[in-house]
Amino acid sequence: MGEPLEPRGEQAAEVIDRLEAEYPDSTISLNFETRLELLVAVVLSAQCTDERVNEVTEELFEKYESAADYAAADEEQLADDIYGITFHNSKAGYLKSIGETLVEEHDGEVPDTMDELTELSGVGRKTANVVLQHAHDVVEGIVVDTHVQRISRRLGLTEAERPEAIERDLLDVVPETHWQQFTHLLIDHGRAVCTARNPDCGDCVLAELCPSEQGDGGVDLASGEAW
Repeated sequence: MGEPLEPRGEQAAEVIDRLEAEYPDSTISLNFETRLELLVAVVLSAQCTDERVNEVTEELFEKYESAADYAAADEEQLADDIYGITFHNSKAGYLKSIGETLVEEHDGEVPDTMDELTELSGVGRKTANVVLQHAHDVVEGIVVDTHVQRISRRLGLTEAERPEAIERDLLDVVPETHWQQFTHLLIDHGRAVCTARNPDCGDCVLAELCPSEQGDGGVDLASGEAW
């Protein structure tokens, strides 16, 4: 990536400093012990809360311990085992397919490249970035979930709408040393303060940095309406 774009680069650095002071223990909230468990948890977390995923995977990970277990699973039973997860039927199909691919092409192991990960069913760049960062200690991008998407746009760090384009903009303004932590900070802030529908601007450590709070036409991405 090139040099940070000004003044967004300076703004991003200040955002990071303030959020690190506000959320000093910010980290991934999914529970996992192995690379496979992380991959499964992130696939299940699409359009579902991490809290709910952690509730379901507590028993799921005891029953399915290897890629071969998912590959051999009855899909209807697997769907029942993850019942309560958003789109559980589709995700059961993803997990079984992932298990089959890992067994057939990767000796049952979770691959460590973006290309190989995104070839797996139900795995896009966001999921792959999480797995690379937290399972393989490989940081080559920024995870853009709904919180990062919403807050980075409100802060004026990007005007893009699609996650891939947002990530490209953020990679230019967020220091590479903070690519991983930036996501966790924005997720914590999005849950605690800068929510989708009712952001608490009066109690926000970023208020004076935020063009949306200053009345420059922020947009609520959840509803598509200006706020």
